[in-house]
Amino acid sequence: MISPALEREIFQLRACNFTPRQIARYLGLRVADVKAAIAVRGEAAISHLKSNSEPSPIANCWVNLNCGERLLDDLGGEEETLSSLGLIIVARFQDYHRFLVCTYLVDYCCLGLKDTMGVRMVDKDRYNYFLRSSFLPFPEGYREISLEEAQAIVLGSIYYAARLGFEPHPDFAITREHLGQWETILPLQFGRQGKPLYINGPYDNTRQIIRTLRDNVGCGNFDYILGIG
Repeated sequence: MISPALEREIFQLRACNFTPRQIARYLGLRVADVKAAIAVRGEAAISHLKSNSEPSPIANCWVNLNCGERLLDDLGGEEETLSSLGLIIVARFQDYHRFLVCTYLVDYCCLGLKDTMGVRMVDKDRYNYFLRSSFLPFPEGYREISLEEAQAIVLGSIYYAARLGFEPHPDFAITREHLGQWETILPLQFGRQGKPLYINGPYDNTRQIIRTLRDNVGCGNFDYILGIG
């Protein structure tokens, strides 16, 4: 990955309206690496680099168990992968009685950030219900994680996907700031067994995704599982 110091130079140049190609030429980097770094920060956040506003204090961060075990505990092993989705929820304090919450749905084996929602306000007495409802599609349950771990999963998956040719969900421009500054980069392993693994979803443009993988990593350098129906 690009060092934090080099990332800051990329973001500063981008805030001055340099194109990714111009930034790459100026810093001696690959255009794909520059685009990946920009994808992690988000264009909207880059355009507000001079802002001094700070996010509210962190209350809790959560992830579904399968994603946490796969990325944070490195328990993926060699078994068959049936899902590559992770849901991360980041809650900050609005005040003693309310939370500000964002959700991030990631495909940590290929596509990066597939969906994100927020910032929404949740009353303290509804917070646990909100968590249970959000994690209903993940029957294995969920667990609390640190902000650094939440950042590593969300931003790391975006960085990984950007290098494969995939951009994060457009609403990431709204929810990026909620994650805060990414200062501690944890060495998580995305993909499966060293290669991207695409598992198609019901709303994916499967042909386009396969074509993008072929163009960016080459045939034989990625795996895929396609469902029928």
